[in-house]
Amino acid sequence: MSQQGYVAAPPYSQAQPGGYQGGFGAGPAQPLYGHYGGPPQAFNAPPAAGGMKSPASSPAGMPPPSGPSQYSPNVQQNGAHPQRYASPSVASPTYGQPSHSVYNSMASPAPPPTQQLTNQMSAMNLGSYGAVQSPPPHPAASAHPGRQSTHMSPQMAPPQSPLINMQASGQPMGGQSMAGPPMGGQSMAGPPMGGQSMAGPQLPSGPGTFQQHGVGPTGPANYPQQGGQFGGLMSGPQPGMPGGFPGAPGPLAGPPQKKLDPDSIPSITQVIEDDKARLGGQVFSTNIRGQVPPLVTTDFTVQDQGNASPRFIRCTTYSLPCTAELAKQCQVPLASIVKPFAKLPKNEAPLYVVNHGETGPIRCNRCKAYMCPYMQFIDGGRRYQCTFCNCVNEVPAFYFQHLDHVGRRVDFYERPELSLGSYEFVATLDYCKNNKPPSPPAYVFMIDVSYTNIKSGLVKLICDELKTLLEKLPREDGAETSAVKVGFVTYNKVLHFYNVKSALAQPQMMVVSDTAEMFVPLLDGFLVDYQESRAVIYNLLDQIPDMFADTNESETVFAPVIQAGVEAFKAAECSGKLFIFHSSMPTAEAPGKLKNRDDKKLVNTDKEKILFQPQKGVYEQLSKDCVAQGCCVDLFLFPSQYLDLATMADVPSHTGGSVYKYNNFQVETDGEHFLRDLRKDVQKSLGFDAVMRVRTSTGFRATDFFGGIFMNNTTDVEMAAVDCDKAVTVEFKHDDTLSEETGALMQCALLYTTIGGQRRLRIHNLSLNCTSQLSEMYKCCETDSLINFFAKSAYRAILNQPVKNVRDILVNQTAHMLACYRKNCATPSAASQLILPDSMKVFPVYMNSLIKTAPLVGSAELSTDDRAHQRLSVMAMGVEDTQLQLYPRLIPLHNVDVGSEAVPAPLRCSEERLTDSGTFLLENGHSIFLWLGQSSPPDLIQNLFNVPSLAHLQPGHMFALPELDNPLSKKVRSIIGELLEKRPNSMKLQVVRQRDKAETLFRQFLVEDKGLHGGTSYMDFLCFVHREIRQLLT
Repeated sequence: MSQQGYVAAPPYSQAQPGGYQGGFGAGPAQPLYGHYGGPPQAFNAPPAAGGMKSPASSPAGMPPPSGPSQYSPNVQQNGAHPQRYASPSVASPTYGQPSHSVYNSMASPAPPPTQQLTNQMSAMNLGSYGAVQSPPPHPAASAHPGRQSTHMSPQMAPPQSPLINMQASGQPMGGQSMAGPPMGGQSMAGPPMGGQSMAGPQLPSGPGTFQQHGVGPTGPANYPQQGGQFGGLMSGPQPGMPGGFPGAPGPLAGPPQKKLDPDSIPSITQVIEDDKARLGGQVFSTNIRGQVPPLVTTDFTVQDQGNASPRFIRCTTYSLPCTAELAKQCQVPLASIVKPFAKLPKNEAPLYVVNHGETGPIRCNRCKAYMCPYMQFIDGGRRYQCTFCNCVNEVPAFYFQHLDHVGRRVDFYERPELSLGSYEFVATLDYCKNNKPPSPPAYVFMIDVSYTNIKSGLVKLICDELKTLLEKLPREDGAETSAVKVGFVTYNKVLHFYNVKSALAQPQMMVVSDTAEMFVPLLDGFLVDYQESRAVIYNLLDQIPDMFADTNESETVFAPVIQAGVEAFKAAECSGKLFIFHSSMPTAEAPGKLKNRDDKKLVNTDKEKILFQPQKGVYEQLSKDCVAQGCCVDLFLFPSQYLDLATMADVPSHTGGSVYKYNNFQVETDGEHFLRDLRKDVQKSLGFDAVMRVRTSTGFRATDFFGGIFMNNTTDVEMAAVDCDKAVTVEFKHDDTLSEETGALMQCALLYTTIGGQRRLRIHNLSLNCTSQLSEMYKCCETDSLINFFAKSAYRAILNQPVKNVRDILVNQTAHMLACYRKNCATPSAASQLILPDSMKVFPVYMNSLIKTAPLVGSAELSTDDRAHQRLSVMAMGVEDTQLQLYPRLIPLHNVDVGSEAVPAPLRCSEERLTDSGTFLLENGHSIFLWLGQSSPPDLIQNLFNVPSLAHLQPGHMFALPELDNPLSKKVRSIIGELLEKRPNSMKLQVVRQRDKAETLFRQFLVEDKGLHGGTSYMDFLCFVHREIRQLLT
């Protein structure tokens, strides 16, 4: 059955003669998905013969001119040549944003020869954006008129790039008056950006209007058929370009111009709202194999009936292709995002704990899979067949039960491990270190008491907060007090340990100045029960700020601090967590001393990857020691300059820890923001000393893992700790053919120590469908999970490859996935139509947003530490966090219904949605902005801020809304409060007035617009991807 998702006939393309020709050409030269780690040379080798013909637009013997693209000039797509050409320097119309060359591509030596520019322009069908002044025909250009558009250059630039790629060098254009980019502030035909109204072509309406198959003639609510906005094929040659079609004459008058409508391209907010309307508030029962769950943005209740809840496991597709060939053909990555400790809402039952006493959990003798709903009982219940490896096992006598008339055990519903997708087993001593039961974990607070932290008031702030926070340490369900032990260390270039034994009247301090050979000077009295030693601990927390009040010591150590924590846990034979509060690069003479290696000259070169790589040696060994001991490190950083975060955060990122960063910390402005993070972090529910293994049924297996994890071998995922916000992304590959009948099974088993010191196994099971039909596979894809996988694999890849290559792979794979759908699943239609699978119609928005994120954008204006921080935090994120990070929520507040409980529906993330008189809240899980239009009504300002007008407001000094007694203030504060509560990280509220300097920070989150530091708008990216798809299909 041919099913078709989302169809568009955008104005950026023409019909290719002869429909599809011979499939995909030579196929991508770069490795397929998941093989980012390979040597980057792969990208520079020209592909095998038999790829596409060199396009007609290139002069004999020359490679096709590469457009001034931010996507690799040397992308090897189906027979492109690896040589690189300078991009032309072209004046760009500014859109209220700094004009950068797109993605800050490296400054080029000189523009290409005029001949080539002309070819380049004509090859780009630029005229399809609307009439632009045509140049006098160039003698060289008319040598082969019009063939350019038939075979577009495989290295096609995004259609917009000649309009916006502006080199800083500003070289002249060889004196030729040129088609295409209007100069200076001329009004421009093309996709509207940033709220500017522009002319764009109006195409005859026809079969190619936006439509969504299978929904009826008008499509869903937001996509009615566009009458004449995006029509079918273009009649006649392209205006403004010599010879748009083969054999066509020079420029002719084009159709009348009309503004291009951004509402007609797929919208994430609409997809989210549609899913909420369809599935919001409903019960999702997990009794059907391979059913696609509601989106992460939809509120729903899960009823576990034999498959794990989507809160624990989400997949990139719920219907796996049956063969490796099919998987290779579509290039859709097969992956699961596992969040083993995900928080469950109050109306869902916590996991059942199964205790089989001394015999322990029942497992398959061959593959060691745990008893689960998929096991088949046979022989009257005396034996069972493992569905993972087909081995037949004896049922232990104590576990025997008769079968009913359908072959199901009579106690099926009484045993969680037979009827539920997720449950826990109590582990026996065989699952414990040295066959001894574990001790409850400990928390050690390690405070940098160097000059800056004392002077800023940070040390006092931490000490005051700990007095109340330690009352709220996490505890086992049902326990009255927490079993967690606590300890305290302060340090600058030496370490101070504190004895806070309950019998002491005063805490005792012990100093270790030999940081090269770290040891813990006391055993008894360092890790204590908080309730017993409360008086001594209070005393200590009062004394610390005064003790170091006169310090002048500005140098610090870092690695020995972590080492001390590991040694303390070793001595106490327990696992635990270190909370380290640190402010500067560790420059004191000690192991792990760092030096400044921040070099902005490396940005956009092949050596840029060095900026993201941690320094090897001491920190690598520390990670191993921490994981072996179950010591998780959480790092709170308060830098005022570069501190080599890539290296300092290496241990936290391998031990399941978190890194929090507060640049230029000031107690008044950032204090509350930091304390909210600290409170969440200390109170999180989590498991320690964890090992996870993912087992699968025959035919496929887990091959790669991404997350805050440590891998000693290829199968065991080790985490010193894993909390409710951390996720591991697991990639699968075929090793045989899968069967449509039996489907595909996976079991994720996590062995860990609870906060109360009990060893347990947490099991999550999931069954997926298998299909030999690509259309079925695409139908069951989940965009949010796909983009989580792509973000993590790209962020890992930049450790080994130039950032630019990674961007190219992302764009390439997007085009491949969509072209494969177009070729194999969609009903044949004009090549000028962009056809997207319904389940992936907003995938390009997310992908474009990912390519514009700080780690991938390659701009020397961005701080290296910030880029490294974002890279590491995304590596451990679950699906809902990456979704929000890549598509922030923009909530209009000016017309909020103060009487209703509901939050206003979010708008698309684009400057076009902002209004001068509006008030908008934008949040992405890390930042939250309140944007005020310049004509905001005075009464709204009065109600929210208690000042008469916008001019009286001082946004720079405002980080929380004043508590005012009026409905609007209460409503807006409750919306903000709810968001802060819901997100894993605290967010610092920033109030921004329209046209203030601070607004640029806010604008970089409007991800549908052109990137601030390089990167195209969503509209332009869609045009470019469409072009790449057509390239692949010809």
